[in-house]
Amino acid sequence: MLPSMFDRRDFIRAVAAAGGAVAGSGLLAACADEIPHEHRLLTGPDLATGGGTVTRYPLRIPQTVSPSGLTLQAAPGSASILPGKTTTAWMYNGQLPGPSLVTQSGVAYTGVTFQNGLSQESIIHWHGLLVESQYDGHPRQVVGPGSAYSYGLKVAQRAALDWYHPHPHMKTGEQVYRGLAGALIVRDAVDTGLAGNPLGLPVGPDEIPLIIRDASFDSRGNFQFSNKSSGFWGNTPLVNGTFSPYLGVNKGVYRFRLLNGCNARVLRLALGNGGAFTLIGNDGGLLDRVYTVNELVAAPGERFDILLDFRALATGAAIMLRDPDAKWNILEFRGTGVAGTGSLPAGSLSSITPLSNPVTTRRFTFDGMTRINGKVYAINAIEFTVPFDTTERWTFVTNGNGPHPVHVHGAVFQVLARTGGRGRLFDWERGWKDTVLVNDGETVDVLIRFTAHRGLYLMHCHQLAHEDAGMMANFEVA
Repeated sequence: MLPSMFDRRDFIRAVAAAGGAVAGSGLLAACADEIPHEHRLLTGPDLATGGGTVTRYPLRIPQTVSPSGLTLQAAPGSASILPGKTTTAWMYNGQLPGPSLVTQSGVAYTGVTFQNGLSQESIIHWHGLLVESQYDGHPRQVVGPGSAYSYGLKVAQRAALDWYHPHPHMKTGEQVYRGLAGALIVRDAVDTGLAGNPLGLPVGPDEIPLIIRDASFDSRGNFQFSNKSSGFWGNTPLVNGTFSPYLGVNKGVYRFRLLNGCNARVLRLALGNGGAFTLIGNDGGLLDRVYTVNELVAAPGERFDILLDFRALATGAAIMLRDPDAKWNILEFRGTGVAGTGSLPAGSLSSITPLSNPVTTRRFTFDGMTRINGKVYAINAIEFTVPFDTTERWTFVTNGNGPHPVHVHGAVFQVLARTGGRGRLFDWERGWKDTVLVNDGETVDVLIRFTAHRGLYLMHCHQLAHEDAGMMANFEVA
């Protein structure tokens, strides 16, 4: 079995050394007996459109590590993304995306270090992880080139898919776009953790992170980027840094931990065969029960936890994950014919206590592309103070140039209502959230209660160009 981080460039070198043919279907024929299905290049008809020919490449699965004693170095490096070209990228520990960090709730992780190998200031923010303010990755905490920052991460929250990425003021968009991001998975006794997976959810090779993002490339294969305040939309989808990917799937149930890692693009995801997603979780972890949805709308920073049932997928048959709005074929799932494992859960998944009785309401307008409540971000200002362990109602209002995915550091919240625009809540907005999409003409109300830590935190638009242009606000939990 080839390692999960097997690189296409290494694969071609290995085959060439063995005297194999390295060209299209000839490579497949030469190696069919030695290379597992999920690691072969596939050339054939575009199954999503029924026409043309497309070559698909094995989906890269990031390395899985514990954060205990881990050093994450951000530095430039070379990545194999487009066929036959090398892309200069900024990566954590030489990987794009960075390694997937797996943690257990109730455990303190020490010796976690960020090492800045960039030519810019930077810092790591643990998006969704409820940590003490000095470890949150606030822009005030940036370190310069060649410097380091040490973290103590005491994980005390329910299981969820979180992620980590840079958060320097005015430079976040470029640093994330050039490759600096990675998944962070929290486990607990309910969700595949200390109690031995009581819900029977897919684990191991059947639990796969999918970091979906867009990018544009120049003729040499390097990233093109412009940090204009209206945002950057790439013209090419990538999944886990893989161009035109496919995944060989056995006849079983898979769990996909899905993140919209785009700078600005809102993704609309659907299956090419019209099938449904089994939705079990979002930003804040497991939902109360299973929901069946035919599409998912994901704003930058939002996460979804879905199950896909491939037990009836024939050998060689395929299902495409698509974005119908962008007319993108994002990821092909192709049946291996091998017997798999797993089943879809029934009944309740987790207990979620509704927040109620807010003591006050705060109103925040997201103005144009640069301001919250009429103010451009001032790094040394504290705009408001929130009492600890007290429920409040926060109202988010667009005032032009949406969509605005609103992200709050230091707490999770419950989405209460949406008026105007789409005028409804969606199944993926149930339970606990830390990012919510507010389109033009919409007002979204959430209930929020800070119960983890006191200190300095941020609220901002997660359209990263808006964030960099000043659509952020400092607040203090006291």
